[in-house]
Amino acid sequence: MRKALDLLLAEGLEAAARRHALLAEATRHAVTRWAEGQVLAFNIAHPAERANSVTCVLVQGRDPRPLLDYCRTQCGVVLGLGIGDLSGRAFRIAHMGHVNAPMVIGALGAIEMGLGALGIPHGRGGVQAAVEYLGREVRS
Repeated sequence: MRKALDLLLAEGLEAAARRHALLAEATRHAVTRWAEGQVLAFNIAHPAERANSVTCVLVQGRDPRPLLDYCRTQCGVVLGLGIGDLSGRAFRIAHMGHVNAPMVIGALGAIEMGLGALGIPHGRGGVQAAVEYLGREVRS
């Protein structure tokens, strides 16, 4: 806990909050694109109510387990399971804590790769939408 707090304080609380917000919004850009395929959807319908810690993605009409298994075995990316009422109906993408843009883009890439490999209908260009968003928001 001390090491985690030291990292957070070294970054600065405002900077960490901004990083989490940017990574969350980049993830939401990707999920918005994927949702165009009518299978994936946000668990939280109203954008203002979504958290900057994790994005929960509903998988409508199918079990999310094959996608989670694909991401884990083929890409080395572990996604969170849906919990409680969302068990077997959703997966979670974390974007808070000791994570950065390349880590999140990598996780989004694994998901998009899995969606294609498993033939799960989805809108194209989710990862690109996330990258473009971060490129607009994070200037040198």
